Parts: sequence; structure tokens; C-alpha cells
Amino acid sequence: MISRRKFIQNTVAASALTLVPTLPAWAKSKSKKITILHTNDQHSRIEPFELSENPKYSNKGGFARRATLINKIRREEKNVLLLDAGDIFQGTPYFNFFGGELEFKLMSKMGYDAATMGNHDFDNGLKGFEKQLKHANFNFICSNYDFKNTILDGRTIPYQIFVKDGIKVGIFGVGVELHGLVEKANYGETKYLDPIEIAQQMTKELKEKKCDLIICLSHLGFKYDSDKVSDHVLAAKTKDIDLIIGGHTHTFLKNPVEVANAEGKSVIINQVGWAGLYLGRFDFYFDSFNQSKKVATSRLEISSNFV
Repeated sequence: MISRRKFIQNTVAASALTLVPTLPAWAKSKSKKITILHTNDQHSRIEPFELSENPKYSNKGGFARRATLINKIRREEKNVLLLDAGDIFQGTPYFNFFGGELEFKLMSKMGYDAATMGNHDFDNGLKGFEKQLKHANFNFICSNYDFKNTILDGRTIPYQIFVKDGIKVGIFGVGVELHGLVEKANYGETKYLDPIEIAQQMTKELKEKKCDLIICLSHLGFKYDSDKVSDHVLAAKTKDIDLIIGGHTHTFLKNPVEVANAEGKSVIINQVGWAGLYLGRFDFYFDSFNQSKKVATSRLEISSNFV
């Protein structure tokens, strides 16, 4: 029987689906299907861009249009997870005025299942972030930030497991080093833990809990010219991660990339730019033994088609 990872390695780069995917022959079987939708670096971009702001992105993006698209996909698919890789805050007057309340309320209405924290989510300090958590009907998964002795102690979780149609999806989250990037007063006694070591701990625990699919929500950045830890480095130096949903570097990837992990097996990495201009999508198919058979991908532009 072909392994789940080998099948991913052989097939993930094969197709980028259209907006309304036409399923290939292998997907028309009785396979179980898990749909992963994801965003990153939303930066408080509640409304679409206007021409005067950015001609390149004029009339694109916007929370309402994204909600319309997400609702459409949920009507078509029964097993959907909606995730975010951080930097929800900062970028428009909505954040300056409401302090993140609007972002969390709208994400809750869209039915986000989980998110991780980016560096800009510290821009109003720990108290500012904690103040808005009551508006988030989803968990923040932060595996490598130790919030002991801070107001966020116990307010985030190191990982979460979702069960969809008998498939166990384990999710953990890693963030970028805050020192030198965020004002010390804004993160206080928060301790940054090595993301590679933490990722190895998280994947080990999630494998022991019999997760069929392991996803990392990363706000490390896609790739650097230096040896700074990035999604590429994280993938290469760990094992058992199936998918890294990235953020921080605002990287627009037309298609996901693959990186060989510490065992030579494939890890999928994806990031969809910034400002909610795109919604990433993965469709994972599993057989009756909960082994992944194939994965199809698409990048969906949020435009005036969704009003």
C-alpha cells in the first residue's frame, strides 16, 4: 500500500484547480475529503482596495467578499477547516480605531477554526491583544511563545486536533523571533522558543495522538538569503509535518512548493501574499484507512465576483 506521504510527494505539484474545481477521476471514488482554506497577513484590510490606494489591487480583497466565497465552498464541501497564519492586526484605520475588535468579530462570523499570532498582533501590546480575545470564537495556537507570567498565560494553546469524517487533523503554530522586531514593552516577558525544537515536539505528540494530517501555521517567513529560520528551514530540519501554511513575508505563491524534510519526505509549503487578496485552498483525499491518496490545490482571488 502506498504511503500517505509518498503519494503527496508524487502528486501535490500536479494540479492547480480552477475556481470551481473539476474533480479528476481519482477524486470521484468514495474517498474522504478534507478541504483546508487559509489566509495570512490580513493586516486589518476590511474593505477592498480603492484605486487611489493601490492601482494594482484596486477593487480586490475585502472581508465581505471573502465571506461570500467561504460560504459558497462550505455549501459544496462538508469537511472544511479555515485557518490563518498571523498578522491579523495593523494596516488600516479600522485597527487604529477599534484595536482588532472588528477583525476578530468578522473572522468569527466567517467561522475561522484557528489562527496563530504574527508580530503585528503584538502592536497594541499583550493587554491590547488580550482585550480583543473575547471577540474571537476560535483558538490562537502558539506553540513557541511561552506566555508564562504574562496576561496571555493560558489564553493560547500549543496545538489543536480537529476530527472531520473520522480524519484527525493536528495543528500547531510557530511565530517569528520578537526581539528586534517588536518593541519589548509590547511583548513583555514572553519567551521565544526555538521553532525547530518545538515543531519536533509538537509533531511527535500529534503523531502519538494518531493524527492523519499535521499542519503547521507558521509566521516565520517563506525563505531568506541567510540561515534565519524560515518555512523552508523548518520543513528541511523536521519530520512528520504534511503542510506548512505560512505568513510574515507576504509571499504570493502561484502554486505551493515542496521541500524534502529530515527524512527525505515531502513537505508542502504555501502562502497567499497579504491583505486578504487571495484565499488558499487544499483538498486532501483519504482512503478508508485514512491514508492520504492525493492533494489538489488552488489559489482563489478575492474580487468583485464575490459581492
